[in-house]
Amino acid sequence: ASAQFQLAVPVAVVFAPGSVPGDLPRPLPFRDVREMENSVNLRTSITSRYETVYRSTTAQEEAALDVATAREADAALRPLQDASLGCLTVFVVPESSSLLPQGISVYVGKHRSALVRAGGGLAALRTRLQQLTQVMSFTASSIATALSDRVPDGQLGPDARRHLKSSLGYEITFSLLNPDPKSHAVDWDIEDAVNRYVQPVLDKLSLVANFSVDSQILYYAVLGVTPRFDKESSSFLLSAHSLPHVINPVEARLGSSAASLYPVLNFLLYVPERSHSPLYIQDKDGAPVSTNAFHSPRWGGIMIYNVEAPASSQASLPLHVDVDMVRVMEVFLAQLRLLFGLSREELPPEFLLESPGNEGLADWELDRLLWAHTVENVATVSTTLTSLAQLLDKIGNIVIKDDVASEVYRAVASAQSAMAKLATGHLYSAFQASKEAVTSSERAFFDPSLLHLLYFPDDQKFAIYIPLFLPMAVPILLSLAKIVREARQRKKEPTKMD
Repeated sequence: ASAQFQLAVPVAVVFAPGSVPGDLPRPLPFRDVREMENSVNLRTSITSRYETVYRSTTAQEEAALDVATAREADAALRPLQDASLGCLTVFVVPESSSLLPQGISVYVGKHRSALVRAGGGLAALRTRLQQLTQVMSFTASSIATALSDRVPDGQLGPDARRHLKSSLGYEITFSLLNPDPKSHAVDWDIEDAVNRYVQPVLDKLSLVANFSVDSQILYYAVLGVTPRFDKESSSFLLSAHSLPHVINPVEARLGSSAASLYPVLNFLLYVPERSHSPLYIQDKDGAPVSTNAFHSPRWGGIMIYNVEAPASSQASLPLHVDVDMVRVMEVFLAQLRLLFGLSREELPPEFLLESPGNEGLADWELDRLLWAHTVENVATVSTTLTSLAQLLDKIGNIVIKDDVASEVYRAVASAQSAMAKLATGHLYSAFQASKEAVTSSERAFFDPSLLHLLYFPDDQKFAIYIPLFLPMAVPILLSLAKIVREARQRKKEPTKMD
């Protein structure tokens, strides 16, 4: 189905005293609207509409900018700015400002604002704004990735199929694999690690979807590939091309995805058996991977955790191993970000991005995710309803119950509402409407009364019933023929005259 998406991004550009460029077209404040159009395919296009308000700082904002560092300014400005999802505020500070470190001209905070060093007039500022909106809201490629089902393969970047599909929920499973419990007694405090490192990220992502987390320990679960022994380093190596073969045998033991309604993310910590220790992963060039981990698109990640060999060969087995959860969680959180498409893009050297800290992702990164998921949800609804319409066209005598019809109407209304909200820049309500549209369209599509197996094509009906009726029909037809013959005979015989 065709779809014309209009995405409006509200941007406020706020000039601190001494930073107003001399070549402004009108006195402050004024509004400016820029539009860019990208066609995804012949029937789908995206119009990005940047609605910018240029104004001067208020007294409170000036006071908030009067601090020593950009990080303090970011924290002080947060309560003063528009906290709506999808809104950006750019503060322009004088060229001589010491807020930004030397050599840095753009600072992206961890909320929804950025600081830009003045200089170079309005044209230079507009270039900066364009770079910032690409970083902090969405890019043509992030939306094309969300619409990957509609985009010809050649037009997508290499990472496009890596991200998880938009879903109403996700299940995260942490598994500790101990193939050699005779040699290693492994302990991991997964509950504390999840509460401390994973939960803050999931709390932030709870806007996007529901998450459930569980953990398990699997004994005698081995990787499907035998590692190669390297004499020089006296260690065992797994090469990059053998990594895909590692997952299947392990996945058979995980057993969680079969019963799940939602996509399952698997994070595996593998403690190699004593006979294969230490075990290292090599990249394509043969160099060791620093994290000793790898991830599989839309599936999850595996980290190999080597245990130091005991100093004396007389040490009693099994060795007690306490897993360093900080090191492990750093890797798993980085993989979680990659799977959600939150990896940081390459930026010019004069850009400085604030680390989001223990929350795991900045507010604007959450917005980026919501832009992409909203567009993807609307596209999914359109595809689902088109498939449903094609099914109904095929089966002429299908019965559509009232509750199915109302789900279809609700899905269409919610999708239209999401499109309208995107066009006015209301990201949060657009996303909520798109989620409702997905729920309704799936309820209608998977309704048991619409199973096409309940309905038979006419030719099948004839094929089934004719063999049953033929034996009964033969004597009936023969007697009918006999009656017709006798009636004709009677007409031909002249009536007797007395």
